[in-house]
Amino acid sequence: MTNTQAQSHPRRFLFLLASSRAQGNTEQLARVAAQSLPAEVEQQWINLHDYDMPDFVDQRHAGDGQYPVPQGAMRELLDATLAATDLVIVTPLYWYSLPAAAKKYLDHWSGWMRVPGYDFKEKMRGRRMWNITVTADEDQSYAQALVDSLRLTAGYMDMPWNGSLIGYGNRPGEVMQDESALERATNYFVGV
Repeated sequence: MTNTQAQSHPRRFLFLLASSRAQGNTEQLARVAAQSLPAEVEQQWINLHDYDMPDFVDQRHAGDGQYPVPQGAMRELLDATLAATDLVIVTPLYWYSLPAAAKKYLDHWSGWMRVPGYDFKEKMRGRRMWNITVTADEDQSYAQALVDSLRLTAGYMDMPWNGSLIGYGNRPGEVMQDESALERATNYFVGV
């Protein structure tokens, strides 16, 4: 991408917060990482708990298999997702996987891919996916299933996977004592 192209198409980072705790450890680590983004990079922060997301209903094999255009909160999430060049899934580790809000959001991608005229999967191709996670265990290998889930999702959507930034924090604010995670956070978006 040339400098002229970069100026006419600024990067837009969408941070999707999935923790059930406001300003929790994972969000704190994400905000440290986001401080290193260049000033011209747009940032949008969405707490998925602020959106009324219905359970996803799989209707791929019913009728024509198409889904209606989402309305209300789901339309806002779809539009924000399509407006982003980079998606950052900001999620603590819950029971070795994604919290329900993050999983429900990703489940709706199955429907969005089948909304006539949206070409969701084609439009997502080439957008970058990132992950910031905090675990309540110092052994970060426990987060592997969560990381694999997001990495495989990115691969399926033909989105470059930019890896996971994983920190440790059990009690509120404890991630801010994880010096290794904080150092990695300041370099996580280097080169953007």
